[in-house]
Amino acid sequence: MVEESLGLRERKKRQTAHRIWRTALDLFVERGFDKVSVAEIADAADVSKMTVFNYFGTKEDVLLAPMEAHVADAADAVRGREPGESAVAALRRQFLAKVDGRDPSIGLSDDPAVVQLLRLISDTPALARRVMLFQMRGIALLTDVLAEETGDRLMAGIAAHQLVSARDAVVVENHRRLLAGDRADAMAADCAALAERAFDLVEKGLQGYPGKP
Repeated sequence: MVEESLGLRERKKRQTAHRIWRTALDLFVERGFDKVSVAEIADAADVSKMTVFNYFGTKEDVLLAPMEAHVADAADAVRGREPGESAVAALRRQFLAKVDGRDPSIGLSDDPAVVQLLRLISDTPALARRVMLFQMRGIALLTDVLAEETGDRLMAGIAAHQLVSARDAVVVENHRRLLAGDRADAMAADCAALAERAFDLVEKGLQGYPGKP
């Protein structure tokens, strides 16, 4: 439905970006991340080097763009939550909806390309570091939202670290199972139960923080 609602120009842009990403992933898996240049990606994707840079700022960006698109997920969930809903409840609701949708952003897709990407990140220190930076950016964005509401940036930061770390611990477990060969559908029930436990643990400490009028 989203694709159908986009104009032809935007659809073509998305298709080009995906072709570049898919081509890059194939090359990286075949030869290793450090041994493939942006020029080689462009040539294999049948675009110019400048086109690659128009879509992605760096070689890391080419590969990790799908993950980076979800950096603000936690902040968005809390900012858009219902009146009276706590930050923990908002993230729990968002996460469980992603479980139901078998969302790749939480590690619940066994599409071969997703598994290849996870394995490449695991085997490439530069990519693993970049993913850690995504987590820190997500924490900072959530801190901003909570600080705007409460006026207390220190406590907002503490809460944001707890919330994002609890969520990401479940995601890391999903990644571990995918790389071990488990199927997403078989993982979903365990993932939902683990998420409930993780958010329950955080909720006991935050106790409804922060209340939203």
